[in-house]
Amino acid sequence: MTQLSDPTNEQIFSTLVLPYLNHAVRMYEASYASSGDIDAAMRFGCGYPKGPLTVIDELGAATVRDQLAARFAETGDHLHQPADLLEKLATEGRTFAEEGAGADGAAPEFKQQISKVGVVGTGTMASGIVQVFAQAGYDVVFVGRGEDKIAGVISFIDKGLSKMVEKGKIDENGKSDVLDRLTGSTEREALGDVDIVVEAIAEDLEIKTQLYKDLDRICKPGAILATTTSSMPITRLGEATSRPESVIGMHFFNPATIMKLVEVVTTEATSADVNETVLALCANVGKVAVSCGDRSGFIVNCLLFPYLNDAVTLHESGVDLDTIDAAIKEQAGFPMGPFQLLDVVGNDVSLAIQQELHAEFKEPGFAPAALLEQKVAEGALGRKTGKGFHDYS
Repeated sequence: MTQLSDPTNEQIFSTLVLPYLNHAVRMYEASYASSGDIDAAMRFGCGYPKGPLTVIDELGAATVRDQLAARFAETGDHLHQPADLLEKLATEGRTFAEEGAGADGAAPEFKQQISKVGVVGTGTMASGIVQVFAQAGYDVVFVGRGEDKIAGVISFIDKGLSKMVEKGKIDENGKSDVLDRLTGSTEREALGDVDIVVEAIAEDLEIKTQLYKDLDRICKPGAILATTTSSMPITRLGEATSRPESVIGMHFFNPATIMKLVEVVTTEATSADVNETVLALCANVGKVAVSCGDRSGFIVNCLLFPYLNDAVTLHESGVDLDTIDAAIKEQAGFPMGPFQLLDVVGNDVSLAIQQELHAEFKEPGFAPAALLEQKVAEGALGRKTGKGFHDYS
């Protein structure tokens, strides 16, 4: 990355945000996701005030094209070369709003009945998902490895509901109703009569594959098997079953009770009815669902982490990290600067995702920044260890 001496906020914006915008154009250009879903994913998944394609419309496709072309001439990085569609819109004077007009279609409908939901897992994400479904009126069976884990989920939800009672969002009867819809079990066989299982266990392909073989044996015919994975190939999980058409991704964002976004990820085998049912289910529990295919990073991680990685590279070139954080918040309106966000997410998580993206897309510009690798090697993982790019001790 080119050395910037005492850069302006505009220069930092151009260095970090323009490639992110270009990547979003390429994602849409490849028909991976609709323009509306790409924008919604970044708004509801990252808290950005506007989606990337809306930002391009506001700045003007020609302006973004010209600034990217200048960066590409300077860096030679393919990621800075203006996407073909950006060139086309700039030449024609058109916008993404016009390009995607009328593409949203009708609201999704339930093609399969969903009345009872299963959840596998007892961590924070799983507990939040259990609460989301129970609050929406669904009976939920959740499975964990021990009675202590089961009790932990109940305690987590009880605490969350109590806060809602204090804030006047529900009353005590409403809290009791939600808790009455919960059934915890240490046996996976308890999932035999659920209509959909949402799996939220460790990000380990072998462990997940064994679970899917088990679920295939236990769950009734037609039951949907959904994974919350953010990184595992969902196609492989489907192949472990006799019902790949019923396997789909439901990537919730943490905390699931608060974050609105769910990335609904279909494989080539996922049936249209299963996809539409899951989209309708997301709407029914108050979530914003976006659709995409089964590839590394889905929408949000695929756009977010290269930008964060670029920020580390810019810092390596000598630009103060607090200057970068402040510039991005002021210039782009993002709720956090990249280094604040890296420390919240965890540098180990960020490195792992960046490595996956580099392996999937083979883009030299996606290679993890050396300083990010160094932070992980040192155990400076962010807020969870008390030290990352900032010191929290």
